[in-house]
Amino acid sequence: MLSPAFTHTGEKLNRVIGVLFSKAKFPTARRLGIGMMIFAGLLTTAVSSAAQTGPDNRYCRPGNVADFGAATDGPAYLPKECIYTAISGTPSPGRVVYLPSGANLQAAIDNASCGETLLLQAGGVWRTGQIMFPAKPCDNYHWITIRTSAPNYELPPEGTRVTPCYAGVSGLPGRPALHCAKVKNVLAKIEFNYINSGPLMFRNGANHYRFIGLEVTKQTAGVYVDSLAAATVGSSFHHVIFDRIWFHGDAKDETTRGVQLDGSTYVAVIDSYLTDFHCRPISKCSDSQAVSGGNGRVPMGAYKVVNNFLEASGENIIFGGGAATYVPTDIEIRRNHFFKPLTWKQGQPGFIGVTFSVKNHLELKSAQRVLVEGNIMENTWGGFSQAGFSVVLTPKNDGTCWVCEVTDVTYRYNTISHVAGGFQLANVLSGAGLGARAGERYSIHDLTADDINNAKYGGNGVLAQINTQINSRAPILQDVSIRHITAFPNLELLNIGGDWSPKMTGFVFDNNIVNAGPFPIWSTGGRTSNCAYTDVPVKTMKFCFYSFSFTGNVIIADPSRFTPASWPSGNSFASSVSQVQFVNFSGGIDGNYQLLDSSRYASASPGADMTAIQRETAGVR
Repeated sequence: MLSPAFTHTGEKLNRVIGVLFSKAKFPTARRLGIGMMIFAGLLTTAVSSAAQTGPDNRYCRPGNVADFGAATDGPAYLPKECIYTAISGTPSPGRVVYLPSGANLQAAIDNASCGETLLLQAGGVWRTGQIMFPAKPCDNYHWITIRTSAPNYELPPEGTRVTPCYAGVSGLPGRPALHCAKVKNVLAKIEFNYINSGPLMFRNGANHYRFIGLEVTKQTAGVYVDSLAAATVGSSFHHVIFDRIWFHGDAKDETTRGVQLDGSTYVAVIDSYLTDFHCRPISKCSDSQAVSGGNGRVPMGAYKVVNNFLEASGENIIFGGGAATYVPTDIEIRRNHFFKPLTWKQGQPGFIGVTFSVKNHLELKSAQRVLVEGNIMENTWGGFSQAGFSVVLTPKNDGTCWVCEVTDVTYRYNTISHVAGGFQLANVLSGAGLGARAGERYSIHDLTADDINNAKYGGNGVLAQINTQINSRAPILQDVSIRHITAFPNLELLNIGGDWSPKMTGFVFDNNIVNAGPFPIWSTGGRTSNCAYTDVPVKTMKFCFYSFSFTGNVIIADPSRFTPASWPSGNSFASSVSQVQFVNFSGGIDGNYQLLDSSRYASASPGADMTAIQRETAGVR
């Protein structure tokens, strides 16, 4: 926080700037020059006087030096590269250029030198077509910063998420309360007034741009917009940071996505708010995302998506799914609130009257070395082309991505709630009948997954589907580890499918507290050709996996349907939730799933590490 003395000085200087700009004695250029010098002093003082308030670089050191601890988490390799996103690591030491509302932003960008800062008038509006960001000879010591002119104390500090409060909006219907300390428009607003992608477009080689304190949206109602920020066709860009930005579409119009990462390296989306990205079924805009990437003909990664509110009807985040000759690598997805408002669901209170194509929270079709940590994932449902799974890991080659694979995914200290299914981990053929290169080495641990319900959310009511497509050229799913989770699916624990030979291998399901449901470990179909056709847990494990571990679990199950002898040995069984003794089960919806000290299972510490989850997700919602 800035000192009261500095705040008072800043207010005085802002009034001085306003007086100077209102006088006609100086030519426009000179008036702007005076303002630049004064504001440069204010900005410099703010940066030098205020202590760092917490930019999140937990796993990254200055100079983009990765520090993820051990090389692996269970079977999965952790990221090897990272992006250091503190403002101190992206300096703009050059001159400061002030732009009043509506001024020619494209000209200012074209004329900007590396190391300069463009100050866009706080509360100002730029209604524009595509703004092109060109390649410049910038480096890690000379970034171009495009930011609101509001001084730092008017914005949330580094490491704190911006909300619509800072654009003068006190709340959004159907979303979590914003709890605005004050409602004041201090962002600079850029409205795209054209069709297709824009307004923020990166030409080939564009590099070292940082955006701070902007509202980026579309202007024209009823017009389809693809991506609000993206590369121009066939281009690549690198070293770009979106910091405290409100990206959003219109409440009922189609806007495909917020940030498109295709063809980029070293890009971060941090402390931002992304809302209203959605598509209607059977339309030009068929699949929407808040953040997407993984397609293109250049190397891709590292990526950092940390401390954002992410909202989209399709996938809140997706990597892969299109033509590519490289696999995106080293992806950090942490402390985000994945959300789909129930006002998009027919039959729910406040339904907005428009049906959107709803799919998943996170989908990976091509990605390697991905850390998903400390996220809250809420609300998704089936009824379109998906079955309402929260997380989908399905490597896919549609004939344009022969290198595509999903490997080395670590999913830890997250929560999933109000969904039709937890995980779909499936190696299957694409519609073109082609297989991806690999799908393997997934580490899933310390997770709570509650309110998984087929009737409410239109899907299977299953914790996880584990599947290699039968009699196909799909790669064998292997080395999947699910440990220390607490989950309450209402129908199925696991839905398994695969060939009798070759079998899947390296499956671990240990030390969990789970509700088995009436169909505990069930076949994906295919009758006797499916290794899981018996629907008996112990037989499915032996028939479908060359090697597996299924032990130390507390399984809440009806013993009249499946006796303990029907399960692999080494597990405990409770006939009801009350026997487990949670602090507050709350019907399996938003409960406190810490075990009471009096629980017979407490000493063995099964289930999720609730203390760690609470620590890692604190402040995310």
